[in-house]
Amino acid sequence: MSDAEIGIIGGSGLYQMADLADVEEREIDTPYGPPSDSIVLGTLEGQRVAFLPRHGRGHRISPTEVPYRANIYALKLLGVERLVSINAVGSFREDMAPMDIVIPDQLVDRTVHRVNTFFQDGIVAHIGFAQPFCPEMRALACGAAMSTGATVHGRGTHIVIEGPQFSTLAESVMYRSWGADIIGMTSLPEARLAREAEQCYVSVAFVTDYDCWHPTHGSVTTDMILSCLLKGAETARSIVRNLLCNLPAGRSCGCGSALGDAIVTPAHLVPEATRLKLEPITGRYLPGPPQW
Repeated sequence: MSDAEIGIIGGSGLYQMADLADVEEREIDTPYGPPSDSIVLGTLEGQRVAFLPRHGRGHRISPTEVPYRANIYALKLLGVERLVSINAVGSFREDMAPMDIVIPDQLVDRTVHRVNTFFQDGIVAHIGFAQPFCPEMRALACGAAMSTGATVHGRGTHIVIEGPQFSTLAESVMYRSWGADIIGMTSLPEARLAREAEQCYVSVAFVTDYDCWHPTHGSVTTDMILSCLLKGAETARSIVRNLLCNLPAGRSCGCGSALGDAIVTPAHLVPEATRLKLEPITGRYLPGPPQW
């Protein structure tokens, strides 16, 4: 039996979940080191959930230094099958205003320094990623967000940059000309790794600013972002609670079988150390040696 079926990854401004009952903190180590912080397990709306602050409590970890593989691996060890990611984003559209919520459906990767796969060291897998967010979880998140009374945009293309610096004006104008809708620093490689771990993943993105293309402000500041996020923290918690209330018992999407035809390395050629390391993720596809 899993410790929690739902994982909540809190972004900037959301470092804890209120109203959790039966709370337990769990320190977990992984082959990729420790996750961003201890994971808080608790009960919310009758569901066991696991909460992890992406940047650590106190916002100690920069976007590039987030231990993405350790985070996803640790949540997988706890039995998490569905992930709700809370993200702060800038907007490239006038109608996606600060304090609006976007449930993106597409990603563009502009990161350059991050390891974005579990499949290394003698094993190769090519997952499908045309639809980077779980469609079932996106529908649930849209409904949960709209029930709060917030202005919600049910789709959008999310550009993810390396950071930690914000965009130059030329970059902001270029991304906008590409047709991107929002920009942030943390949805990748998180979404890729969640797909490899066969977890349903959705982003609930809170618009905090207009990046630097907008004539009303020439640059983005952390004060601007944190001010919006503090106002939206309770909305984020309400969205999570509403989503949990409507969560179906089983998964009807394809996320839970994403590795079914993705692993191309024959099992007998996978080094034993690699097989053991990936067992929580690939165990049903890469059986161990026969026991005589």
